[in-house]
Formats: sequence, structure tokens, C-alpha cells
Amino acid sequence: MNIPTFQDVQAARQRIVPVVRRTPIWRIPGTRVLLKREDLQKSGSFKLRGVTNAFAVAAPSRVVTASSGNHGKAVAMLARATKVPATVVMTSQSAPEKVERIRSMGAHVCFVEGGVAERNRLAELVAAEQNATLIPSSDHFDVIAGQGTTGLEIADQTSKIEAIYVPVGGGGLLAGMCLARTAWHDAPSVIGVEPESAQRYALSVAAGRPVSVPPSTTIADGLRGQAPGRITLPIIAGGVDRLTAVDDNETIEAMSLLRLYGIVAEPSSAAAVAAALKAHHTRDVVVVLTGGNISPARFDELLLHGARQHALASV
Repeated sequence: MNIPTFQDVQAARQRIVPVVRRTPIWRIPGTRVLLKREDLQKSGSFKLRGVTNAFAVAAPSRVVTASSGNHGKAVAMLARATKVPATVVMTSQSAPEKVERIRSMGAHVCFVEGGVAERNRLAELVAAEQNATLIPSSDHFDVIAGQGTTGLEIADQTSKIEAIYVPVGGGGLLAGMCLARTAWHDAPSVIGVEPESAQRYALSVAAGRPVSVPPSTTIADGLRGQAPGRITLPIIAGGVDRLTAVDDNETIEAMSLLRLYGIVAEPSSAAAVAAALKAHHTRDVVVVLTGGNISPARFDELLLHGARQHALASV
């Protein structure tokens, strides 16, 4: 099996320069937590990195992908820019605002019942029927290399950090970060963060083999993966220092904190913030704030739900 290397991440960095924004680092006041602000990326998430690299390598004439939203939006953006027809397969539980953003960019969206596994299988079938290039959201050589460029930027922008926290959906960003750690003279720990109800990478690494989990209903819709990737798992198993989990209440608390500073973070990115905050580090750590593609109404709804749960628990 062909596995990307640190050199592939470096090559990806050169390819994506014309498209991808170099995002800033920002400290949460009063904490040791620094945020790599990929929510400020042109597509609103880090996914643009992997998609741009995959487009540059494949030069597709037609593309198909499966996505919970952010990857699909990045594919739709690149497809529109390069005048390439695009189809995005999503589950029927996908966030309506993400569906509409993808459609507004000219991509065709089709739905499937079930979870991530069913969504991915349908995307493979559609790509074969259309004779199109399939660009998976995570488990893809060039996508992983592109996502790893986030780590190269963090290495340029920081020094002497203790750890990097990465939310784990399909695992492409975490795998890319494991490859990119070579960029540090004194490499920080790489920590992956999963929802408590979707710990497929933690279970797989512990078992020494791929382990699938049932569909999850976590509010972190981008982290609802059911199975580890064929390419990502060996990279993560060989490179990650720790895999940890957070629950939805912890994620909502992190979202609420970030809102105090004007940051509207998706649950999928706030999950990693929650993990870093509860670890109480005494040295600086970096969290990849992976995206901010959430509607104000949905954001407020989640915070209100969290406030109600807290009130009930206090009774």
C-alpha cells in the first residue's frame, strides 16, 4: 500500500500556495491553548488543503465525493473554479446549511439513508457510474498530504509547544499531522480527539486492527466516522501519541467559551478545544480549530441545549 511521507507533505505545500490561506495562531486568553484558525480558511475549514492538493495532482474532468459538509464545500469550490462537474454524496442527517452551501456552488448533492459507511459506498458507486475521479474526504494519499500542511505552518508559527490537538473525523488531518511532526526539532505530542460515541481510531489502535463502530448521533457531525481509513490507520497507529475522547456537553462548553471571544466554532472543531482545556497544560499547546461552517441558528440551538442540560443537572 502506498503511504504518503513527510516529503509528500512538503510537496503539497508548494502546490496549494496559490489557493490556500496561511491561517493565524490565536491564544484563548488566560490559557495555554493556542488555536490554529482554520475556521478562517477560504472555505471555512481545513478541508481546502487536501482538496486543493488532490485537484492539483489529479487534474480531474469530473469529481465525486462523500462528505458531512466541509469537504464537500471545498470540493464544490475547487470544482467551480476549475469548471469541473461535481457530485457530493451526503447522509439524510446532514446539516441543512451545509447542504445549501454546497448546492449554491453548483455541485449536485445526493443523499443516502444510514451513516458514513453507506455514504462512502454510494460515492464509490456514483464515481464508477460517472467515470469520475473520487476524492475521499480523508483516506486518500494526496488529501492526507495536503492536510499535513497545517502542521508545517504550525511549526513555522510556534516554538516549544507541548502538544497539538487534532479532532478526528476520517483521520486525514491527524494522519497528516503525524507525518508533519518531522518539521519540528523537538516534536510536540500529537493527540487525536474523538467523540465518546465514535472512538473508532482509539479502539482500532488498541486492538491492532481496524474496528468499526455503529453510526453516532454526536453533535460533532464531522466526527461521526464509523471505521478507520485503510491509509490513515497505519500512519496514525505509528505516529499518534494519544487518542482521547470528549462528550457533547464538554464540546458545547468549549463552543460557549469561544463565543465570548467572537469565535463561532463548529462542534467538530470545538471538541478538540474541550480536550485541550480539560487537560490543564502548564506549557503551550495548539488546537487545530478545523472549521466554522455552522449557521447562527444551529449554533444558538446547541448552546441553549447545553444550558438546559446544565440547569437540569444542577437541580
